[in-house]
This record gives sequence, structure tokens and C-alpha cells, in this order.
Amino acid sequence: MSTLDSAALAQIAVRAIEDLKGRDIVELDVRALTDVMDRIVIATGTSSRHVKSIADNVREEMRKAGERPIGVEGIDVGEWVLLDFGALVVHVMGAEPRRFYALEKLWSELAEPR
Repeated sequence: MSTLDSAALAQIAVRAIEDLKGRDIVELDVRALTDVMDRIVIATGTSSRHVKSIADNVREEMRKAGERPIGVEGIDVGEWVLLDFGALVVHVMGAEPRRFYALEKLWSELAEPR
């Protein structure tokens, strides 16, 4: 269990992404939409190597804060890396997967009344 709240976790992740020049960083508060997580951070890397480096930096900065991911997916390929810290999920994506999956649009549509 994390000692930090989801906003503090997101702040660490965003700083780690910014440190390695991640692009188009978006933080979404999804507490009203799901019980699975509180926040999502999405960022874009310029290449698979950049995506992996950003994800590794997020993991390292979280480790320094005493946080370990529950799960990590996609680090081997580097097109889309998902880091699950419980209350916070971080998606670091290449430009093409980010455009294709449009996670910000998906979550905003979930927030709209049906």
C-alpha cells in the first residue's frame, strides 16, 4: 500500500517524464469513473528507446520515493509501456499508438452522461 496519495504519485511521474523530455503529458483524474485507479498519466516518447527510457525513469523516481509498480507491461517492445502503481497508472506511448488508441478521448467519453 502506498504512503503517497495519487496526486503526489502523479506529480513524481510527471516530473520523471519531463526530465527525459516526454511529450504531450496529460494527467487525468478518473476517481469518478472507476474504482480501479484514481489517476492516469499519459505521455508520448519519440522512439521505442525513448519510451523505454521514460518508463525506466518513472520507475526509478518512484523507487526513490519508496514506491514499486504492481505491474509493468510492454517494456520489452517499447511502443506502449504501462506502469501500474495502484492508485496511479502511467502510460508511456509512441506517437502512433497514442493516436490510434486515443486514451484521453476514451476516458473523456466515459465521463460524459449517456
